[in-house]
Amino acid sequence: MTIHAENKPIIFELKNVGRSFRSSEGQELKVVNDVNFTMYENEIVAIVGKSGSGKSTLMRMIAGLMPPSSGKVIYRNKPVDKPVKGISMVFQTFALMPWLTVLENVELGLEALGIPSKDRRKRALKSIDTIGLDGFESAYPKELSGGMCQRVGFARAIVVEPELLLMDEPFSALDVLTADNLRSDLLDLWLEKRTRTKGILFVTHSIEEAALMADRIIIFGSNPGHISAELTVNLPLPRSTQQPKIRELVDEIYTLMTTSESEKRVKRGEARMEPQKIGVAYRLPNAGVNELMGLIDTIVKINKDGPIDLPMLADELMLETDQLFPLLEAMEILKLATVSKGDITLTAFGKQFYDTDILERKQLFANQFMAHVPVAQHIRKILDERPFHKESEDYFLAELQEHLTENEAARVFKTIIDWGRYAEIFSYDYDSGMLSLENPK
Repeated sequence: MTIHAENKPIIFELKNVGRSFRSSEGQELKVVNDVNFTMYENEIVAIVGKSGSGKSTLMRMIAGLMPPSSGKVIYRNKPVDKPVKGISMVFQTFALMPWLTVLENVELGLEALGIPSKDRRKRALKSIDTIGLDGFESAYPKELSGGMCQRVGFARAIVVEPELLLMDEPFSALDVLTADNLRSDLLDLWLEKRTRTKGILFVTHSIEEAALMADRIIIFGSNPGHISAELTVNLPLPRSTQQPKIRELVDEIYTLMTTSESEKRVKRGEARMEPQKIGVAYRLPNAGVNELMGLIDTIVKINKDGPIDLPMLADELMLETDQLFPLLEAMEILKLATVSKGDITLTAFGKQFYDTDILERKQLFANQFMAHVPVAQHIRKILDERPFHKESEDYFLAELQEHLTENEAARVFKTIIDWGRYAEIFSYDYDSGMLSLENPK
């Protein structure tokens, strides 16, 4: 067993871990880059970051479900290149076999380990009882609520008695009350040491959830995914969102997540970085025009002249980070607001945009879209050049897929279509998949 200098037994280490994929055109797409991290026994660690930053990819590499392209994942002094005994994972989706009962679903992991039938049944029943599902052993997933299905997922994960429990946004598919209840029960199991788990690592899009549960919080940066900051939380469990120190911690996390790398360099006394340039294949955020308009309205209602505290704004809008941060990024791209150090402030242009009527707003939005998003200029140029001013979506998707994965290209294209239609820069026919200048601006 590896022992840290502070006499903390190490569960696993990440050494220069990276992961790349190949686009449909064969180009390397780096998703995670040079991650170094050590996890110790008897701690809960949370990973928070923007959507698409590679958090889930990192978790799958730790679980042995996906090999790293570079570096090493080391669990108990041995490299991880496939699923290993001792590590169990709870997924965002329930991932239950619909044709199996609760008991049979929980037994699956034990069956894969070759545990005899009698022992499987005994351990599965104990796990079901521990997680609060006693009485539902013979029920099928279709008979259960979302919260109960996720309890089955937890029971299936802990029945194999893992030392390390990995959780990839385990509460995100649940309603607020159910998530709170399940989170509380999980912490009770941990504090009462009713399982053999010695460490919990989880990904979450809820900053409050990280603050309430974790001993350490990892802030994950994007493009490609990397560790940008780390916080140690010296507060006893259980915790409450009403605690002043928890509110301070939440604010600090927001600040770290919205402080640019350039600002961090300046704070360290290093040279300021050049701003990241947006290319034609830039990963535009998943932010719809209607959502942006709603965000601007809310900002003006709170404080038009800003700055506005992001935790307060998130509470007002009832949005988690994976919903709020794409909107914030879009506001910055279009120069509607500035976001820094946990606050958002409307720009002079943002205030002008709000004060205009509907038609002038569309014109202002079109100007910003064309001026600051190269893909808008590119699409318009292609359509202008075509004999009939038309081109298939497949043409533009193929271009995006030279730089992005197929799923990411489709997601980005959806944002492009939404912004372009609102700006009336081009038209899009869903049935034919054609972009055109039939109703050009």
